[in-house]
Amino acid sequence: MMEDEAFTDISGKAISLDCQSHSSFCREFTVSSPKVSIGKVLVYTCCVWLLAYTVFFFTQNTAVLSSAILITLVSMMLHIHFVKVDHESLLVIGSLGIQVSSSYASGRETTSFIEMSKIKDIVINEAIYMHKIIYYLCVLLKDSSDPNADAVSSVVPLFQSSKPRLNCLVKVYKSCQEVLSKC
Repeated sequence: MMEDEAFTDISGKAISLDCQSHSSFCREFTVSSPKVSIGKVLVYTCCVWLLAYTVFFFTQNTAVLSSAILITLVSMMLHIHFVKVDHESLLVIGSLGIQVSSSYASGRETTSFIEMSKIKDIVINEAIYMHKIIYYLCVLLKDSSDPNADAVSSVVPLFQSSKPRLNCLVKVYKSCQEVLSKC
């Protein structure tokens, strides 16, 4: 079973949620963000280069133009490699654990795995972000020092880059709870 629905992030930008049910004990959720806009990149590049050309016009220093080109290229590469996330995925396997992956625009991927024995629960939490309250999905980890206690040692936020709205999070949350209740 595969579903692909359109949602928005906390800024109102379109994102998509792809839900795949591999079995009753295994579900995968992928939140995809829009690709890098060539138009925005072109506008930012032109603004930086026009500013550099204006400074060059008054100073007649060619190092200004060279620096502007170099800074623009390096900053674009760094943004694509470290900041711009194309999609984030959450793989919930009932008896094993949860795998969280992020794929960047450059092709770089980061993946982490949380064993089921360390997971207390998956919840929707709220936080104050700038001047508004936002919701985010997170994994509550058990306190390893006292396994019998009901304490939470840490919170692992999910979908940190895409920041989906509550309606998207509720859909993922309900499906995760279905899987967790079966183990």
